[in-house]
Amino acid sequence: MMWLGSPQQLAKVNVSEVPVTSARINVSETARNVGVIVDSQLTLSAQVAAVCRSGYYQLRQLRPLVRSMSSDAVKTLVQAFISCRLDYCNSMFYGITDGLMSRMQSVQNAAARLVLGARRYDHITPVLQELHWLPIRGRVDFKMATLVYLSLSGMASPYLAADCQLVSDEGRRQLRSANSRT
Repeated sequence: MMWLGSPQQLAKVNVSEVPVTSARINVSETARNVGVIVDSQLTLSAQVAAVCRSGYYQLRQLRPLVRSMSSDAVKTLVQAFISCRLDYCNSMFYGITDGLMSRMQSVQNAAARLVLGARRYDHITPVLQELHWLPIRGRVDFKMATLVYLSLSGMASPYLAADCQLVSDEGRRQLRSANSRT
């Protein structure tokens, strides 16, 4: 069992266990469902911490092997062990805080440096571009755009299409900057 709410709302709840028939169920701060850790404030900070922890663990395991492997093999292993973790259920990360997003980005940056042998203080943008990897926020935006496109085009489940609506420019207030020619 888990209570969901803001920190202020959760501070008002003093129940640590709930009696159900003859058993007592403890209240938990987090719950795991389909491999995603959800916390009581729905911040996904526990999920981000778990993804980063497992990503850095895999990078530490791969680092000694890099010298004896081709760059294509290293890239394949990084895709298999790190990128898949960063991409799993990443549509849930849409709208999370910049701090949590930067923690996940640091895992991808470390993986990119491992693949290309870049130094820690080298600028990461050219490294990601050379690998043709979108940054984490771009990956999340791409996943959301793909889900919306598939929903609106009828290629996804009807329950997703019911939550997506086309928005037209008619009737919406135009920004003044859109009218300026400078």
